[in-house]
Amino acid sequence: MNQARPAPSMRRSPRLLLAIALVLAAGSVPAGNAFAGDAAWRDAIAWQGATARMQSDGAGWRLQRKDGAVVAIPAQPMRTQTASPMFDGLFALAQAELTKAQVESISDNAYDRGKPIPCACFETGEKWRYVWTRDLAFAADLALAKLRPERTRNALRFKLSDLRAGGPQGTFVVQDTGSGGSWPISSDRVVWFLAARGLVDAAPNDADAKRFNEEVWTALTDTLAQDREFVFDANMGLYRGETSFLDWREQSYPTWTADDVAFIAQSFALSTNVLHYEALRLAERMARERGDARSDGYAQQAKALAAQIDRRFWREDRGLYMSYIGTAAHPAAFEAYDLLGLSLLIDSGVAPDARARRALANYPMLDSGSPVIWPQQPGIAIYHNRAIWPFVSAYSLRAARKLDDARRIEREVRSILRGAALAGSNMENYELLTQAVHVDEGALSGPVVNSPRQLWSVAGALQMVMEGVFGLEPDGSLAPKLPASLVPMLFGERDRIALHTADRDIVLVRPSTIEGDLLVAGDVTREGTRETVTLVARRSAAKETTAALDAAAFAPPSPAAPSPVRDAKAWRIDLPAQHRLYVDGALHDDASPNARTVRLAKRDGRQCVSTTRVENGIESLHSQTRCVGDEIVVNGEWPRSWRAPKAGRYAFSVEFTNTHGPINTGITAAVKTLVAQCDGVAEQRGTLVMPHGAAMQRSSEVVIDVPGGASCRFAIHDGINMSYLTHNARYTGGVGGIDGPINDATLGALHGVAVGAAQQESAR
Repeated sequence: MNQARPAPSMRRSPRLLLAIALVLAAGSVPAGNAFAGDAAWRDAIAWQGATARMQSDGAGWRLQRKDGAVVAIPAQPMRTQTASPMFDGLFALAQAELTKAQVESISDNAYDRGKPIPCACFETGEKWRYVWTRDLAFAADLALAKLRPERTRNALRFKLSDLRAGGPQGTFVVQDTGSGGSWPISSDRVVWFLAARGLVDAAPNDADAKRFNEEVWTALTDTLAQDREFVFDANMGLYRGETSFLDWREQSYPTWTADDVAFIAQSFALSTNVLHYEALRLAERMARERGDARSDGYAQQAKALAAQIDRRFWREDRGLYMSYIGTAAHPAAFEAYDLLGLSLLIDSGVAPDARARRALANYPMLDSGSPVIWPQQPGIAIYHNRAIWPFVSAYSLRAARKLDDARRIEREVRSILRGAALAGSNMENYELLTQAVHVDEGALSGPVVNSPRQLWSVAGALQMVMEGVFGLEPDGSLAPKLPASLVPMLFGERDRIALHTADRDIVLVRPSTIEGDLLVAGDVTREGTRETVTLVARRSAAKETTAALDAAAFAPPSPAAPSPVRDAKAWRIDLPAQHRLYVDGALHDDASPNARTVRLAKRDGRQCVSTTRVENGIESLHSQTRCVGDEIVVNGEWPRSWRAPKAGRYAFSVEFTNTHGPINTGITAAVKTLVAQCDGVAEQRGTLVMPHGAAMQRSSEVVIDVPGGASCRFAIHDGINMSYLTHNARYTGGVGGIDGPINDATLGALHGVAVGAAQQESAR
């Protein structure tokens, strides 16, 4: 993609753009409160010169979206009674779109050559007719498991598989096609258990629910064991792999990862690690319920992982948790933050309360809503970059409710409502400033892809009403946390609003006076299926940040990789103005207005360096990493032998080429196990990951301890990849599917290097 900087008009302040838009908008509101005209929000929503209108017609609703087209919305089984036909009608729209998503067969061109596959499932969207693990799981966690448990169980089962090759046998969650050939470059398939948790928590009331619980337990233990072997980095205490959901790497990773997926395979992502933490907690609980001896082990793993998540991803200078960090060899901090990872972290309880509050308050937002990443990346088309995704807004809403952040609760509720009203559907995503479904900016136009009735957006809209407004928690308890600023829209002149579901009626009664910004439960009375909650006002605990970040601000482009030059006793690195230098994961030299030469003293063992550029107080994503140090090269037939010149820790990787698929998709990332048998120590082993790519690359590393003078013998054994799953016998989008599994790469030299003390320390 074009990496040129955006034109000045594209970098215009979002606050200026919004101020202009509010002046021009029909039904514009008084200065100082973008939502003061709440009477309009009852029947119409005006935004940047466009208006959507909702009208009840007795048998349902009629929504006139911003382009003038009318969407007929039939009455639905669940309904709300508020002062806002817009709110009530959009709740009906989400239910109608959920019904449309319920299908008896699914299809995708990469499976069975596009032929229908029988499955009483949910399709992912109007443009996405298949079932994807993460889309389904997030949608189920938000709302589907509660509203459609039987169909949700069935859809989740579709994403379980045994092995048609390799071993050991078991039941595993499917990682869908993805960067570099799928798992373990992408390793967030454990999100499946976030969805299953809601179904396991519900009391099994029939044989199928009980059977599903046992299926969850089997898949959980088998998948966690597999990930522990091939994805977990014991030195870092974290799971490797790509960010969850943000899986179009150029959108949120440095642009050079377009050709370097190996970096992503070896890096560590906040969201993916939080999902593993949640899976471990579920495993601990289910093990205790069964009297299984593994419960303590799962508990210890979860506790240790939580500590490393909080330690590794927290960035004190920003008061935010980073979206991802570098590799074990160079675990550098990245100026990259994402709303889903942060929201999942807050909901998990891993983040200490003070940090959680600070991070959510610091994460930027606009009147239009919250961007899914920050900062925005230059020269990248709109999709994850410069975008709002309603399902992520729903997770942000959940996190805001946990922290009593009235301001963010309000913004996320309005963002979800506004997007659906103006577009006439719960869309996949929106452009950040305009909340439009498409903005024309030439090569940077977008969102690049945008589907109506996207399943997780539909689920997010349902969660926003049931949980976000009426306080219906995932466990069935009631805990409304309603911003006082939403009272004019929802209550109008009424003293109460109601949610009617299949098995309960929830009534919220407004207080006679409101002194505070958050309405919470006071007295609760129950009569049959009717629960009446009298709200009381209080001050929310969250405080606005005093140095709010510009949500639409761009980072500088990533710089070129540094070129260390060998000197007598040092490495000489030329550092341009405004560049930072990182060494072995730590900041070594801060940005300066002047170009300079940095001398890096030579040390025993490898040293790894990268640079970033700082402009307007924002740091770019890192350059590619360059490592220096005396290398060991071992060639010959496998097994290969080598004698250690001195005792120490050594990192070994393999040169390889894997041309079994394109760099952006497939199921044939090669996964092998390097086994080292050195004199005087027990056998050591680790995973070599070799993603797709046209050029010769280096695999992930295996670090071993070697006594001085010891001879070591290296062998390579087969690991496992997604082509081994029976599920992928249907795959026709590339090799490794219908014609049989492939877990292979062309191997070159085995490379080793002594690991320096600084790198050993950073990995502790």
